[in-house]
Amino acid sequence: MRVLELAQIMAGPTCGMMLADMGADVIKVEKLPGGDDSRGYREPRVNGVSAPFMILNRNKRGIALNLKHASGRDILLRMVKNADVLTENYRRGTLEKLGLGYEVLKEVNPGLIYCSVSGYGRDGPYADKGGFDLIAQGFSGLMSITGEPGGPPVKTGNSIADINAGILAVVGILAAYAHKLKTGKGQVVDTSLMEAAIQQTYWHAAIYFATGQSVGPTGSAHLLTAPYQAFEASDGWINIGGANQANWERIAEVLGHPEWREDPRFKDNSMRMQNLQALTGDMAAVLRTRTRDEWIAAFDAAGVPVGPVNTIGEALSHPQTLARNMVVDLEHPQAGATKALGCPVHFSDTPTRITRHAPMLGEHSRELLREYDFSDAEIDRFVAEGVIEEV
Repeated sequence: MRVLELAQIMAGPTCGMMLADMGADVIKVEKLPGGDDSRGYREPRVNGVSAPFMILNRNKRGIALNLKHASGRDILLRMVKNADVLTENYRRGTLEKLGLGYEVLKEVNPGLIYCSVSGYGRDGPYADKGGFDLIAQGFSGLMSITGEPGGPPVKTGNSIADINAGILAVVGILAAYAHKLKTGKGQVVDTSLMEAAIQQTYWHAAIYFATGQSVGPTGSAHLLTAPYQAFEASDGWINIGGANQANWERIAEVLGHPEWREDPRFKDNSMRMQNLQALTGDMAAVLRTRTRDEWIAAFDAAGVPVGPVNTIGEALSHPQTLARNMVVDLEHPQAGATKALGCPVHFSDTPTRITRHAPMLGEHSRELLREYDFSDAEIDRFVAEGVIEEV
């Protein structure tokens, strides 16, 4: 699969990175001047190279192309001819103004899968509005359910709308690619940060549809079952997942209070939810008496779902994380030895490969143009006229 990535910053590059890891030839087409805006994220930098840019753009080849120049437009149209997929996250109408909208591109390549990742989608009253992760989290209701009860609106610690939109784009592209393999026909795949954020509200939407009530934040606690939340041990935090009656009874045993199983306040999930404050208060008093590792060992031995609340560093250095190849080493020509997150999808017959560093701006411009039958003389002219940039 050959993918032309005209997207930048996070959602679109997440999509392109996942496709590249799974074997696609992803060509990152960066704008001039400056390239992907995430190159300008100043801190942290590794030997002058943006760490945020590197984390999302490995496994791609890169060309720096001025699409406002007539020759830049012509170059892209030639590249589109044998592409399977083009991804973009411009505001609606931007590529059309450049003469590069889907209606033009499908005439060049009827089998092209054109994937648009926008703020709110390609239609509806907000179709022309730009979108950012923070704005999508607020619009979708996510910020109203995140944080502690009674606190201010809080966004999730990660860019959940951006990342999920990138994953949804991958799903849509692969479905469209299956259709193309059967029919030869391309199509538009359309998703947005707004929809990617709303998709995360399944349980909350179920409550709203059933009751008409919009629930608020519950901290780490679950909306529907208890005990299912974070608790403080003597030296850190752990998560305990008492998501069914059997696990609750095991929890009571491990905590040294088998009588809680018969306590009317805690006898079933409905009563535990009604008496959540009493339940968590009683559990917290016991859990503070031993260390995190001691409790994890005890709950593991009893078959209760349990785990530590890790820092990012603890998670990325854990033996399980490393065993699943979720941390990979790469060598960058300027940054030197770097690390990146691995691919979270594993295949028995077609394993993912992460072999390329994130491209320098224009690193593969000449290589790619040669593949599209441009002569070195033409490429030299493009460089002189500011149509492309090369390293």
